[in-house]
Amino acid sequence: MMERVKSKILVVDDTKTNVEVLEGILSEEYTVHVALDGEHALKLVPHVKPDLILLDVMMPGMDGYETLRKLQTMPEGKNIPVIFLTAKADSEGEKEGLSLGAVDYITKPYTPSLVKLRIRNQLENKRYRDHLEDLVNERTHSLRQTLKVMLTSLGALAEYRDNETGGHIRRTQILVRMLAEVLQKNPKYAKVIPTDEIVEQFATAAPLHDIGKVGIQDNILRKPGKLTPEEMEQMKGHTILGYQVLESATAELHNDPMVIVAAQIAKSHHEKWNGTGYPEGLKGEQIPIGARLMAVADVYDALVSKRVYKEAMPHEKAVDIILSGCGTHFDPDVIDAFKQIESQLPGIYKDFQD
Repeated sequence: MMERVKSKILVVDDTKTNVEVLEGILSEEYTVHVALDGEHALKLVPHVKPDLILLDVMMPGMDGYETLRKLQTMPEGKNIPVIFLTAKADSEGEKEGLSLGAVDYITKPYTPSLVKLRIRNQLENKRYRDHLEDLVNERTHSLRQTLKVMLTSLGALAEYRDNETGGHIRRTQILVRMLAEVLQKNPKYAKVIPTDEIVEQFATAAPLHDIGKVGIQDNILRKPGKLTPEEMEQMKGHTILGYQVLESATAELHNDPMVIVAAQIAKSHHEKWNGTGYPEGLKGEQIPIGARLMAVADVYDALVSKRVYKEAMPHEKAVDIILSGCGTHFDPDVIDAFKQIESQLPGIYKDFQD
C-alpha cells in the first residue's frame, strides 16, 4: 500500500523558539519548511510549493500583512491558504488579516491540539476546492470539445452544398492554424494572439467561414460557369448571412469567444487590405485578424484545388499570385507568415486531397 505523501507547511516566523515549537507540533504529520522573514519566505514558495503557510504577523522589515500582499501577486501563491500567527488577540489586526485573504488566526502561545485541528481543517478545505476546480476544468474542456465538433460539422454543411468539398474545410483550417502560429511570434501581435488558446480559436472558427452559403440558391451556388453581376451580388450575400447566423448564436452561447471569432471570419474573409473587398469595404487593420488569416488560406486553397469549372493550379504559381496580393488583397504581415510556411504546403495537401 502506498504511503500517503505528507502535506507541506511553510512556517514563517523571525523567532527561532516559535519555529522550534511548531516543528515539534507538526513534523510528525507534515513536512515542515522554515523561513525566518517574509522575503525569504517569498523566495521559497515557488520551490517548496507549500500546501499551507503559517505566517507571523510581527516581523522586522516586511511584516506578515505585507508578505501576504506580495504572496498574492505571485502565480504560485494565490491559492495557498495562509494562517496568521499572532502574539496578542487584536480584533483590528485580525480584521485586517482576514480582509487580505488569510483563512485563520492562531494566537501564541500555541495549544498543540488546536494548531493541528485548524491546520487539518484548512488543508481539507483546500483539497475540496482543488477537487472542485479539477471537476470544473474537466467539464469545461468537455464542453469546449463538444462545441468544436459541432462548429466543424456545421461548417461541413455549407461545403457539401457547394462545389467545394470537405477537404477544403480541413486544409484551410490547417492553413489558418499555421499562419496564426507564425504570427503569434511577431511582437506586433503579442496582444492579439497572446496564447495558443487564441490560435486554436481561429482554427476552430475557420470551417465556418462559408456557413452563409446554406442560404444561397442552388442554381447560383452550383453554377459551373461565370456568375452574372446580379448572381454575384447574391453570392456575396453569404458573408452577411453567415455573420447573422453566428452572431445570433453568440447570445445563446453567452458570447463565447470562439463563436464571435467565427462570426467575424464569416463576415469579413472577402475584405481586402486596400479596402476594395466586400461586404463593408473594410481597409487594413479594420479587418479582424481572423478574417485576414482566412483570406490567404481561402484563396490559396481555391487556387490549388480542382473544381468543376477549373483545373488545379501548381503550387508555385499559386504562391506567386498570393505574394503579388501583398498590401492590396492581403495583410503584409500575414503574407510574411505565409512565406515561412508555403514550402510545407504541398506535403500537407497530399494528406488532405479531395
